[in-house]
Amino acid sequence: MTNPSFQLPFPRERVLLHELNHRINNEFCSAISVVSLTAARSRNKEVKAALTDVTELLHHYAGVHHALRMPEHDVRMDAAAYLRRLCLSIRRSKLDQMKIDLVLAAPRLWLQSDRCWLLGMIVYELVTNAARHAFPGGNGGIRVELLRAGKFVECRVLDNGSAPVGFQPGCGLKIVDELTKALDGRFDQKFRVGGSASIVVFPSSGEPQVTANGRTQGRTSPKSGDVSLDPRSEPLPIPKATRIEQLPKTSA
Repeated sequence: MTNPSFQLPFPRERVLLHELNHRINNEFCSAISVVSLTAARSRNKEVKAALTDVTELLHHYAGVHHALRMPEHDVRMDAAAYLRRLCLSIRRSKLDQMKIDLVLAAPRLWLQSDRCWLLGMIVYELVTNAARHAFPGGNGGIRVELLRAGKFVECRVLDNGSAPVGFQPGCGLKIVDELTKALDGRFDQKFRVGGSASIVVFPSSGEPQVTANGRTQGRTSPKSGDVSLDPRSEPLPIPKATRIEQLPKTSA
């Protein structure tokens, strides 16, 4: 059974969480409207440009919130496509301004929507945690991998930065640990020369599948190629990298 320390909301809690998400969406819309209107009314070109940048950044933050919202229906979905949308939103809202490249390597992999949701929150925490701690001065690369490993799914978040001296796990990693338990999986983090590796392994189905030695078999590497989420800079040294063109800027 799913670890009792973290469970998906019951119907009543789901209604409350959907209401909270609805309010947050409305607040984002209100903030974007106010800033956009102020920019339109300004006659100062520098002020107008600065406010336009703020509007765009708010759109990107709203995109992250939208990608991480709780699923409304229990359906199967492509985890690779879901992570691609999430990673694009993370890159636009946080990593672009830090000059950190983000690469996604994932084959098509079908999971239940609630498991995709939990995986998305894990990836968000690990990517933003790496950006915050591994690259204090910006400039670097983060790679997200999604693999099928027999009856298990393995997700890795790798970076080529350096962990600060005396690094201690904070709230973000505690959240990752609890979310991993909700997936009946395990979480491991390793620091090495030239970067760190965070690895999450969990059953592909909602039913826990524990092996005697804790190992996974039948690993399948991504077939869809590596996808760089930043067309402006070189990704981490990865063969067969396929770049995504810059999507159009969101209009105010």
